[in-house]
Amino acid sequence: MPGNPADRRVVVTGPPRQARRVSGYYRPRTEIDEQTTLGHTYVRSLMRTQLRTALAVLAVLGLLVGPLPLLFAAMPDSRHLEWAVLGFGLYAPLVLLARWFVRRAERNERDFVRLVEDR
Repeated sequence: MPGNPADRRVVVTGPPRQARRVSGYYRPRTEIDEQTTLGHTYVRSLMRTQLRTALAVLAVLGLLVGPLPLLFAAMPDSRHLEWAVLGFGLYAPLVLLARWFVRRAERNERDFVRLVEDR
């Protein structure tokens, strides 16, 4: 038994330590939280994808609704036809377009979360 207290060993038990991460490994969520250049790139990618989806919906909406004033101007005395087209003919495509947009935006966000969570 050693006489000096500094030479004596003490065994400390506790929960096991986590394995160290391999160098070069990164977590995208950490990159986003710390607002690094890579995190900014991830978020910018999501924003660009969402903007692309919104512009596609806007283009389809413009092609669907844009020509209607010209159509209505070509037929001067057709108030009933105008209301029928606006009320019945345009409602279903607008609902379908909105539904497609929401589903596409949610899928974009799910893909982004899957990328960030490393699954």
